[in-house]
Amino acid sequence: MISNYQAPLPKDLFLLNPDIAFLNHGSFGATPRPVFESYQRWQRELEWQPVEFLGRRLTGLLHEARSALAAYVHTSADNLVYVPNATTGLNIVARSLHLSPGDEILTTDHEYGAMDRMWRFLCRASGAVYKVQPVPLPVTTAADFVERVWSGVTPRTRVLFLSHMTSPTALIFPVEELCRRARAAGILSLVDGAHAVGQIPLDLEDLGADFYSSNAHKWLCAPKGAAFLYARPEMQRWVEPLIVSWGYEANESAFIPPSASRFIDEQEYTGTRDYSAYLTVPDAIRFVQEHRWDEVRRDCHTLAQQVRERIAALTGLAPISPDSPDWYMQMVTLPLPPCNPTQLKTRLMDEFGVEVPIVVWNERPYIRVSIQAYNTQQDADRLLDALQATLQVGKGSQSTEKGKSNDG
Repeated sequence: MISNYQAPLPKDLFLLNPDIAFLNHGSFGATPRPVFESYQRWQRELEWQPVEFLGRRLTGLLHEARSALAAYVHTSADNLVYVPNATTGLNIVARSLHLSPGDEILTTDHEYGAMDRMWRFLCRASGAVYKVQPVPLPVTTAADFVERVWSGVTPRTRVLFLSHMTSPTALIFPVEELCRRARAAGILSLVDGAHAVGQIPLDLEDLGADFYSSNAHKWLCAPKGAAFLYARPEMQRWVEPLIVSWGYEANESAFIPPSASRFIDEQEYTGTRDYSAYLTVPDAIRFVQEHRWDEVRRDCHTLAQQVRERIAALTGLAPISPDSPDWYMQMVTLPLPPCNPTQLKTRLMDEFGVEVPIVVWNERPYIRVSIQAYNTQQDADRLLDALQATLQVGKGSQSTEKGKSNDG
């Protein structure tokens, strides 16, 4: 039992079902009521005069929204474009590379399953090689991690692709040193930061990645469909539009006012759609700043840390990383004893009202627990009670692909 823990924010400040112990913020996020109301106001404003909004105001509105986000992640607004999700942002870069037979994309065995599929698709078409470097658990030190990954570099390595925070194992990877080495070696660095923005402080200029994509709709609590792609100024000329629309050859178009950046013109406007989620990101940033998010993150880490200890004590299985915010923050993954992952996840939800993902990584089951500002002591207790009941009767195993879960 954890004593004296108080959730930083009341649960009813969010739109979540109050009957569910929602411990899966990491998959799709959850939007606070005032941010969601701002989102709906933007949607109503669009519908009030669609031609005025989309045809004459949108470019300026998106610039304002990019500027607010850029200040939050410490870069220039000209280095960012909004995209629907990190998967889209990463696809934009990967599909711009024009890979050749024998080119190598170096990665780890902790990456998000959708991105593994993206690279395999591109490698099958081009003859390039998706080279997966194993990083065994438990991880130990940042220096050991860097050397393990870098030992996979060869003269054919063209791209270093890493998660900043991994989806299946919820680990924070020390990517800065690897990005530095990659640039010195002439290797392009592409970072999947889907879980990072809002969960850890992010300074894109210090990080040093050539490209970085993250979801504002996860830990920054923006509406679904708000994410961004960052590109270093020197790399922007290499990026091609995933969707060709009026932003292409913008200087020759009377429909879209051109900006000073081809990168922004080609990526920002991809046809008629609802851009309200993008325009709400500044509201999400204001929300977290007004609620002292650094303190919120520390409080959430404290509960995640104690949940980690309790699950490890229950299962008798050691955690997968040192107990440090350098390795995990609000999202923590723990190994489970042999069980049927699908059956366990279903039972936790259907019988106990606990929403939490059970993932399979390297053929072993794990539980990934997310702690957000609304999570309570009672949520943690309900999870532990449910695990104690279900793991006693969990039998069998299920053969699944690494990262099969699409929980994000």
